[in-house]
This record gives sequence, structure tokens and C-alpha cells, in this order.
Amino acid sequence: MNLDIQIGQGKTARRAYGIDEIALVPGRQTLDASLADTSWYLGNVKREIPIIASAMDGVVDVKMAVLLSELGGLGVLNLEGIQTRYEDPNPILERIASVGKDEFVGLMQELYSAPIQPELIQKRISEIQSQGGIAAVSATPAGAAKYGDAVAEVGADLFFVQGTVVSNAHLAPESVTPLELAQFCEKMPMPVILGNCVTEAVAFDLMQAGASGILVGIGPGAACTSRGVLGVGVPQATAVADCTAAREQFYQETGSYVPIIADGGLVTGGDICKCIACGADAVMIGSPFARAAEAPGQGYHWGMATPSPILPRGTRINVGTTGSVKEILTGPARLDDGTHNLLGALKTSMGTLGAKTLKEMQQVEVVIAPSLLTEGKVYQKAQQLGMGK
Repeated sequence: MNLDIQIGQGKTARRAYGIDEIALVPGRQTLDASLADTSWYLGNVKREIPIIASAMDGVVDVKMAVLLSELGGLGVLNLEGIQTRYEDPNPILERIASVGKDEFVGLMQELYSAPIQPELIQKRISEIQSQGGIAAVSATPAGAAKYGDAVAEVGADLFFVQGTVVSNAHLAPESVTPLELAQFCEKMPMPVILGNCVTEAVAFDLMQAGASGILVGIGPGAACTSRGVLGVGVPQATAVADCTAAREQFYQETGSYVPIIADGGLVTGGDICKCIACGADAVMIGSPFARAAEAPGQGYHWGMATPSPILPRGTRINVGTTGSVKEILTGPARLDDGTHNLLGALKTSMGTLGAKTLKEMQQVEVVIAPSLLTEGKVYQKAQQLGMGK
């Protein structure tokens, strides 16, 4: 069946769907939410909650990584950000939170021009682990090549290699040696998670390179402007479903199961539920955790690509502070808009859909439903309550 749409005489395209365009359909069975098992594995690390906090400077620092670990989730520390450039990052974070929007880009370019200190990379990892947290860290491919040995030496628990787009076939100038992903995955003593990607073919290539997890999503994040600046991306529902196909093929061929992590554009519990129903094993979110009282961004959230000296591709958004990290992740909820008690939302959705495990949640029926978030919500919209905010 050919689903291509003709844009013009010389170009056809495939229809892709975002999370807001789909809905989940209850089946013939329901179960009590307390019976829903949300546990999953990333490499050799087991977590009770399939929610990861993004490796962004306004979202995760040492304290947040430890808190999230204690609650059953996971926080990833950015190894090329404020935490590894400054011995005391707090005054720097204060400056970022206090500057006006017109001065923001210049300030960020200034602050992120300070050199990354390998000894601070090792110090932050040790600080997380000494407090009982899971030390998950992230770097760009170039950063991974440069600082991978330091991370391996101190013994982080998980290493995320992240870029706007990561492929296993990167062409570089003769003066630049690109990171060999397969070699890197093989030599690192901890699981390596690779991303980001949005297609079945690239996800499969990254699995073949030795990835222990795949990050899916280009440009949907709240603070990301890649889609506007570069015109690049695939809506999340389609991207996750496509990369899930690669996971299933790879498992059939090798017996190795590589989890898919939907990364970006997910704000509410419903968003998370729909991503898992599209096939994701877990999600990575930024802005919901940036709203935590304990978040280092002090109510602000900015993209990982912001510090580029020539093409800033992120922006700083004011997300405010709405509650503690515990209230946001495991409740009790203080808000009515789906941004608190994300675990409770997932368990309740699984109960409503009759899914006892995440694998069963991946099998629920999905329908195309552009009116899902607006149908019958005229009063909420008019009064800016619940789903009308």
C-alpha cells in the first residue's frame, strides 16, 4: 500500500504524526493501577520508572541526579555544560536566570566558552555515586571522543552520546577524526546509549554499532529550535514507531533487545503514555523537570545546542516552578494539567488499557485523533483550566 503524498511533480512525501494527533483505545480488559509494572532495563541498570531527566544544565545537576535515582527514575548530567566548566556553578546559574531575554544569547556564548575541566567531570560523577545515585552522563560525539577516557577511569554507570543527529556514517574534514561509534561502545566499560535519530535505518545502524539504548527525537523539545533553524525533524509518534521496528528486527536477528527512548516534546503524563504505546521503552523529558523546585535552572530551561558560537539553536524559556521533583515524578499532584505525578498517570493509563507491563502497553490500539485534546473542552479552554491551559 503506497501512502506517499505528492507535494509537486518532483517530490512525494510520507505523512507523519505527532503525539497530539493520536489517542489510545481501551480494550476488553482493565486492571487496578497498583498492578501495573513500569520497571525496565537500560543496559544492566534496572529502574522502576521509565522516565529520564534530560542532560540539560537547567534540569540536572548532582543533587537532581541523586534525587531522581532515589525516586526510581534517572537523571543524566551534561558533561559539556556549566557543571564541568565551573568549580562552583551556582553563581553562573544565577546569572543565566537573571539576565534579560535580549542579552541571553551573548551571555550563554560567553559562559560556555570557559574550558571543560576533565577533573570536574570525574568529580561530578564521584559526587553522584558517593550519595548513592546512578551516574548517567552525556556528551556530544566530539565530547565523547575527548572525555571518554576520563569517564571510563572514574566509572560512570551509563554514558549517553547525544547530538542533534547522530549517525554511524559521519563524513568529516580531513582535519577532524569522527568518533567511531562501534569502537567507542566496545571500549567503554559501561552501557553506551546513542542518539538522536528518527528513522528505522539509522536506529538499526546504531544498534549494530553496539548501542545499549537508542534516543529518538529531533527538534520537538520545548527549548529546541532545530526544526525552525534547520528544518529538520520527524514528529514523535511516527519517529518512535519507525525506530521500534528497528528494535524488533534487531532482536529477531541477534536476540539482543535494545530499548527505545523517546526524547523531547513530552510534557504531560498523557504524552508519556502515548509514546510508550507507539513502542518506546522509556522517555527522556526536560521541561517538566525544569519546573521542579530543586532544578538548577531556577524556573528556566534552555537547550543543549544553545552555546554554539556561530548558530545558537536553542532558546531559554521561562517554565516557572510548580512543585518538588517528587510531586512531578511520583505525586501527589498539585496541578490539574497532567504535569504532576507522571508515574501515577502512566500506571492509571496502563490500568485503563489493561496493560500489566510496558511490553503490553506497547501493544495497545492507537487511533489518529487530531481532536483528542480539544473535543468537548470548551469550558476548560475558556477558563484556562486543566487541558485548556
